[in-house]
Amino acid sequence: MSVATRQQLVERIWARDATVWTGTDEDKWLGWLDEPKRMQERAGDIVAFATEARKTFETFVLLGMGGSSLAPEVLKRTFGAKQLHVLDTTHPTMIRHAEKSLDLSKTMFVVSSKSGGTIETLSHFEYFWEQTGGHGDQFVAVTDPGSALEQLANTRSMRVFAGEPTIGGRYSALSPFGIVPAALMGIDIERVLEGGDRMSAACRGDANPGLHLGLQLGERWREGRDKVCIEETGGNFGLWAEQLIAESTGKQGRGLVPAPGESPDGPDRQAAEVQLADPHEIGAELFRWEFAVAVAGAILEINPFDQPDVQAAKDKTKEVLSSGEDPRLEPAGSLDELLAGAEPPNYVAIQAFIDPLRERELQPLVERGHETGCVVTHGLGPRYLHSTGQLHKGGPPTGLFVQVVDDTGEEIPIPGQDFGFGRLIRAQAEGDYRSLRERGRPIVRVRLEDL
Repeated sequence: MSVATRQQLVERIWARDATVWTGTDEDKWLGWLDEPKRMQERAGDIVAFATEARKTFETFVLLGMGGSSLAPEVLKRTFGAKQLHVLDTTHPTMIRHAEKSLDLSKTMFVVSSKSGGTIETLSHFEYFWEQTGGHGDQFVAVTDPGSALEQLANTRSMRVFAGEPTIGGRYSALSPFGIVPAALMGIDIERVLEGGDRMSAACRGDANPGLHLGLQLGERWREGRDKVCIEETGGNFGLWAEQLIAESTGKQGRGLVPAPGESPDGPDRQAAEVQLADPHEIGAELFRWEFAVAVAGAILEINPFDQPDVQAAKDKTKEVLSSGEDPRLEPAGSLDELLAGAEPPNYVAIQAFIDPLRERELQPLVERGHETGCVVTHGLGPRYLHSTGQLHKGGPPTGLFVQVVDDTGEEIPIPGQDFGFGRLIRAQAEGDYRSLRERGRPIVRVRLEDL
């Protein structure tokens, strides 16, 4: 791509030209370009709120999924913040553990959902609202204006921070969905946002860091190097970048496969560096990657701001729940046969609907995957449904899927529902299994205890 063509691409992105991609509705989803500056204007109010909250509460629990949870989780790990806990699983064992390890009277809950209708988040909200006795000053909502969550929060006298409707969830790290939890952790959000604003300006100029990374991602994809081996960082930056890349590019049978921490040595792989010498530079790095993935989307000729296949697993989950069925999640298929046929450009995707505290027990399976010479990715369910799920169903048909399940333990009822958390996570596992099968994706199911 010539220098003139590159600069023209940058100018068209900043001009909100939807024809950079597919010419559908991309121009309606570019609010993230201006969000660092917009948030700088709101920073004082957010800092004041967080300062007061930290005088009253010792612990903060974020209830959210995908774009609402991954940026706060990476910010927490990057800054080593201990007072924030992210709950993005419906596994009863983890919910029980969270409840036992917290002093609920000294805990504030951040209920975070752009759409305001995320089933996991609303289930967590209702559960902890009941467990704490329902005090509005103990809960805060982060959601888009007019959502059902906003309306419910108002009836419960909760503080509400409004998101920007022209930003999709995976592009919301530098919006209230990332910045409100950051402030509650005591992170200097003004420094973080200043870095984001500085990178925003740099992504207009000649030495454009976001453009450079985006062209690398896209041009190496053209060479068949579609596995993006994201450099591992102490704060697990790849956990956030994974959703951004997978959900943005994995559609129409093509896409970039994010593989945090994997070796970049291989004919179907490319290395991707994370530039984060100082934790406060994370604002700049978040924006650089957002811009880069928008550029890569132009090269892949897809709409990086929609997620047409994410709904499939949600619909299957609803189907299972409404039938009254409680899936037994028996082992299915042969893991040996699946891995025996694996070779690049395949990738092995481990989808673990297990207690997150048992994640290390997946290591033998990860090692078996590596023996095939393929890239191995792994995600916890239902978290990955909001992250890499789009890629699994809409991306290149090279994934080999291993669903891992465990015993969910004693059921925990969800207030207002005729199902509990255990049945919900089992329905989510079964729903995604059926959705992948319907698309002809190779998938087996194994028990964690059998690995």
